[in-house]
Amino acid sequence: MAGVGDRAFREICYGFGAAYTVSEMVSAKALEFGDKKTRGLMELGDTARPAAIQIFGYEPPVMADAAAKAMAFAPDAIDINMGCPAPKITGSGAGSALMKNPQLCGEIVSAVVRAVKVPVTVKMRAGWDENSVNAPEVAKICERAGAAAVAVHARTRSQMYGPGADWGIIRKVKQAVNIPVIGNGDVADGKSAALMLEKTGCDAVMVGRAALGNPWIFSEINSYVDGAGKFAQLDVRGRMEIMVRHINLMCRYKGESRAMREARKHVAWYLKGLRGAAQFRKRAGSLETPAQLDGLVKDVIAAQSESSPHAS
Repeated sequence: MAGVGDRAFREICYGFGAAYTVSEMVSAKALEFGDKKTRGLMELGDTARPAAIQIFGYEPPVMADAAAKAMAFAPDAIDINMGCPAPKITGSGAGSALMKNPQLCGEIVSAVVRAVKVPVTVKMRAGWDENSVNAPEVAKICERAGAAAVAVHARTRSQMYGPGADWGIIRKVKQAVNIPVIGNGDVADGKSAALMLEKTGCDAVMVGRAALGNPWIFSEINSYVDGAGKFAQLDVRGRMEIMVRHINLMCRYKGESRAMREARKHVAWYLKGLRGAAQFRKRAGSLETPAQLDGLVKDVIAAQSESSPHAS
């Protein structure tokens, strides 16, 4: 969720019932050198709590120092990234590359736990590849080192985001540790969230990509899991209102110029499945001002009432 899960997006998700969010991942090495942009990733609003700051790296002392620096932003927890599959992250030995060295995973968790007074959690993958599916082992090591909870993305690094997630590995992790286990992978709606809870015994579900352009997924999940009945999906006008609110928050926190550039991908996600979406996504790719966004929204709403038979 790097480049996506910023403060504005997290606040929108909280508004729809998300129970807990995690910041975009923050480079421990960049924090060590006082990078200004990196510090901006750690800003947490009072309306979006509880929230964790997630750090990534591979050197226990540097990770501990980064966690201590992150405390200036008053996170409710520190999350350690052992799951990112991006080559630029794993190439340095961080992210999911840590799954290849379980002992180092424990050393990092132990160092961070000693450095802060808030809970320390870990986000991991099933393993590095199909020949090293070791999440239960790594989870036990992290638990012994002081981790308060683990989140498990049920794919290996080599699988990236392609094949279906193997929820069985989440169940095995849950059976291996006594701390809370958060399941992640292929939760796309209320039904799949409830099914993951049932099949794995995990304590909570984590939603990532399925929330893009669809932050109300948390209301849908809560409604389904709580037995409140079928969630009433938003109509196009409601979707557009949420999109505009989201992008206005981005402008408030980042400034209009930067926010509107970053908003283009969010607009494309919000448009998914709507009539004329392909044409409107093309327009979204050049958005520069909120006024242009307002014009796009008016045209999107108008297009949905036309008689054209397809969404793009």
